[in-house]
Amino acid sequence: MLYSKRLAIGLPVMFLMSAGFSFTQTHSPLVQPKSSKSKSNIATVIATLKNRIPQLMNEGRVPGLSIAVVENNLIAWHQGFGVKNSATNEPVTDTTTFEAASLSKPVFAYAVLKLVDAGKIELDKPLNHYLPGNYDVGDDARISQITARHVLSHTPGFPNWRRPGSPLSIHFTPGERFSYSGEGFVYLAKVIEKITGEKFNDFMTRTVFVPLEMKSSSYVWRNDYDTQAIFRHNAIGEPAGQNKTQQPNAAASLQTTATDYGRFIVAILKGEGLKKTTAKLMLTPQIKVSESGANNTLRAPEKLSPSLAWGLGWGLQTTANGTAFWHWGDNGNSKAYIVANPQKKSGVVVFANSTNGLSIVPEIIGEVLGNNQPALAWLKYETYNSPGKKLFNDILARGAESALRDYRERRKNPQAALDEAQVNRLGYNLITARKLKDAIEVFKMNVEDYPQSANVYDSLAEAYAADGGKALAIKNYERAIELDPTNENAKQTLKKLKEKPE
Repeated sequence: MLYSKRLAIGLPVMFLMSAGFSFTQTHSPLVQPKSSKSKSNIATVIATLKNRIPQLMNEGRVPGLSIAVVENNLIAWHQGFGVKNSATNEPVTDTTTFEAASLSKPVFAYAVLKLVDAGKIELDKPLNHYLPGNYDVGDDARISQITARHVLSHTPGFPNWRRPGSPLSIHFTPGERFSYSGEGFVYLAKVIEKITGEKFNDFMTRTVFVPLEMKSSSYVWRNDYDTQAIFRHNAIGEPAGQNKTQQPNAAASLQTTATDYGRFIVAILKGEGLKKTTAKLMLTPQIKVSESGANNTLRAPEKLSPSLAWGLGWGLQTTANGTAFWHWGDNGNSKAYIVANPQKKSGVVVFANSTNGLSIVPEIIGEVLGNNQPALAWLKYETYNSPGKKLFNDILARGAESALRDYRERRKNPQAALDEAQVNRLGYNLITARKLKDAIEVFKMNVEDYPQSANVYDSLAEAYAADGGKALAIKNYERAIELDPTNENAKQTLKKLKEKPE
């Protein structure tokens, strides 16, 4: 059953409306729930969301959003809010496509499991049985241990992404621990192409999109996306282009609508398209995740989460309401999130065309499924009203000098203090907003606070370089390398800077 609560009304000043944005809302008629009690609950939830989402978008600087809510294994409601492009004010509609980002992975996992059911691939047979060779890992024999189960549960030992032009590395024995990896999905996609003899997107269309009537979905750019797709937006709501992917990426390139993805969620909740045992296996914990986060390539987790694990393609969270499956998507200037509870037969999909998209998701998810969401806490995204977001808005309003002076006074209260990573993220948001002088002041504060951190000098150097301060950029890159001699990116950037004519 859907969870309803009273949400506090936010600030009266609406960022996007004051900028001339119009909030067009599109939606479909409500699917009639089976009982009057269900109908009453879902009507309350939807009424609250219709009112609150535009407020959250304004407060969080999110130009466009699309949502689909599932109840009783049906899409009960879907609606678009805001604009596809803040420069043109084109409204988000039911046909507006968004970047699924890493929500691409569960869709691919589902297709792989359909091949398992068909006897075309085995979960525990090494992938190089199907695609002979060492892939791209040199002479590392551990490639012969990696299976589809390892990839789908993020245990192959690969990094999330390798640096462009670099070989792929296996960092630990496959199956040993969880470490989130897009590279694993890319590898498995090549295996599937070899097995089926089809191009990746053709395979996904035949196997998933057509059966589930996901008519707006594709892993490669389509001509109709030129007018239907969102534009990405930066931290201050400015458009940052469209991601016109020509080569499919199983881990990240899916374009879809909230309604299409809602159909996929319904299929997972009902176990459609898979054998009963396979559908159950997809949502069965394969590995516990680290409390510290998703990246564990360099070291084993110090402590495993008591409430979070990974299944086959899905994250799994355990709460008093049962085990729910979830996933997030982050392509930088676009964000996505989904969580669904098989016991309650309900769930929610949210797509946003902004780097700030996940900052408003907790309130939306809380309205639909309740506030006990361990996965959102684990992801550690700042909320739209966090101290860091408030400081960002303050800097935009009156400059870094005044804002940081007041912040230094406020942070004497530990609850108002930002950590190194939060300040660093603030600085990069200011770079994105082309507030380079302000970004430099923020990074300089981080250097003062963390003088033994290589990363703070690296970030300050990047800001100086972007602002044309070559000498100061060189000085700070040299200090970053002195503190961390393994920073190859800093070394390469420093070399280019020194070679650059005055």
